Amino acid sequence: MAFIQAWNAACKSSTGPSKLIIPPGRFMVGETIFQGPCSSKPVTVEIQGTILANSDMSEFTGKECLLFQDVDGLTILGGGIFDGQGQSAWQYSNCRSSDNCNSPLPISIKFQKVTNGVVQDINLVNSKGFHMTITSCNNFVVERLNITAPGNSPNTDGIHISRSNQVRVSNSVIGTGDDCISIGEGSTNVNISGITCGPGHGISIGSLGKRPEENSVSGIFVSNSSLTNTTNGVRIKTFHNSPKIEASNITFEDITMNEVQNPIIIDQHYRSKKHSTGGVSLVKISDVHYKNIRGSSISNVAITLSCSSSVPCEGIELADIDITLSSNCLKKLLPLSSSCSFAKPVFKGKQNPPACE
Repeated sequence: MAFIQAWNAACKSSTGPSKLIIPPGRFMVGETIFQGPCSSKPVTVEIQGTILANSDMSEFTGKECLLFQDVDGLTILGGGIFDGQGQSAWQYSNCRSSDNCNSPLPISIKFQKVTNGVVQDINLVNSKGFHMTITSCNNFVVERLNITAPGNSPNTDGIHISRSNQVRVSNSVIGTGDDCISIGEGSTNVNISGITCGPGHGISIGSLGKRPEENSVSGIFVSNSSLTNTTNGVRIKTFHNSPKIEASNITFEDITMNEVQNPIIIDQHYRSKKHSTGGVSLVKISDVHYKNIRGSSISNVAITLSCSSSVPCEGIELADIDITLSSNCLKKLLPLSSSCSFAKPVFKGKQNPPACE
């Protein structure tokens, strides 16, 4: 309640800038909504201390712990910590056993309908669910974050972006039990750079096509990043029985893989084998560029382009790819290879593993 009172005072204090300071110390919170719009602009929240998400799940009636909503001009900084205390809640997650994931655990920090937002120099640890989500936002910058959770923690994505435009995430260290960064439906003009990812499931576009009301994704640029000991490198994943949407104008450039299981992967059959779903994906993937991707793979198939038989991938380019087989690969006697189905990529420059036909 004290946080909300302080927020309301800062939000409505004037027509100029205002600041809310969370001082050094430890502060326990349940579900907390920082509601706009604000007459003050911009509003700065400086986190100096440690915010702890309550371990009592009854404190969370919604899907997030901290929610910033309907704010134009928001800056969050200060070097503080948000501890989701997820260890007490992960046992209740059904997100690994069910595609429906009917009871996702609370997100640590959610930004919804925030315009001109900046988040920098904060630390997120052990979220119950996702660490941060950016939804229906415009012109949003995230930089110099540290996000950490155990590699076996369920559904603890680092940053998830959806239905947002002009989002930039840079110079951050992320290691979780799921995607370091996931770019969901309706995202446009997203720039990801300078990310150190691992452990986790890599940097993903998707999953796409799970729900009928989803929108297309376009204008995604991922660069100058490294992934270490992740289950995937750079991935595009779509569900069967999807709406007819598109994922296009996508570039992955200057990426280093260290002991990564699936360095380059398009998977248009996401979870279909595990859950025996019928149909095909109707997500059209096109104009995708992989440039200067290098490093090591712990699986023999370093490149997998598994596209939809109904809407095959088009305009896929692989340029200057140099991925070697790790000494830790369990099948060292098998050669390193690439696999393509319903895709006819264009190859330029060095190709290791050899180009698929």
